[in-house]
Amino acid sequence: MKNQVKSRLHVGVRGVWCTRCATVRHSTVTAVMAEVDETDIMMNYHGELSKGDRKHSRFPYCIVWTPIPLLSWVLPFVGHMGICTSTGVIRDFAGSYYVSEDSMGFGRPTKYWKLDVDKVCGNGAATWDKAVHDASEEYKSRPHNLCFDNCHSHVALALNLMRYDNCTSWNMVNLCALSLIHGKHVSWAAFFKTWLPFVMLSGVLTTFILTFKLH
Repeated sequence: MKNQVKSRLHVGVRGVWCTRCATVRHSTVTAVMAEVDETDIMMNYHGELSKGDRKHSRFPYCIVWTPIPLLSWVLPFVGHMGICTSTGVIRDFAGSYYVSEDSMGFGRPTKYWKLDVDKVCGNGAATWDKAVHDASEEYKSRPHNLCFDNCHSHVALALNLMRYDNCTSWNMVNLCALSLIHGKHVSWAAFFKTWLPFVMLSGVLTTFILTFKLH
């Protein structure tokens, strides 16, 4: 009788212990999964854009660029620029009194430059989106000037309004230079779309000059 009671007590204690172990294990696994998920979110937030974002032309907190036919074929560092909202919607000054939304003036972006929302003065995403909105509203009342007040100027105004990187001197010149340095191609197809016309045109011109000199 005593042995049976001891056996039952042992089984009961063991069952309680196993239940507690399972609970602890479950809590540990849940905590680890939460930590991994949080890490993934932070990597996606601060790191590279996902393939899905690039495929659907979603570029949160990015400056985007696409070539202008003929002009970019001769001067590949000159192109059309836009700035994206926190959700990746593209806004670009596409013509006089017109700022497009989610439909870039010269086609889908071929390059993007990911900025850091932590460098925005104010309330992060809200300040970013307000600056993009206010700059877009301002440029809806301006005529487009290719040399002096263009798509780059629109992006520069947005960055100045949000005081990005504690700076209010963004302009078309430094944006053009920095986007050339920091910009990344969306895909291999985008890379060829950006550079192939210039390379082919340069090749034809070089061949013509050499042929002319030989004759």
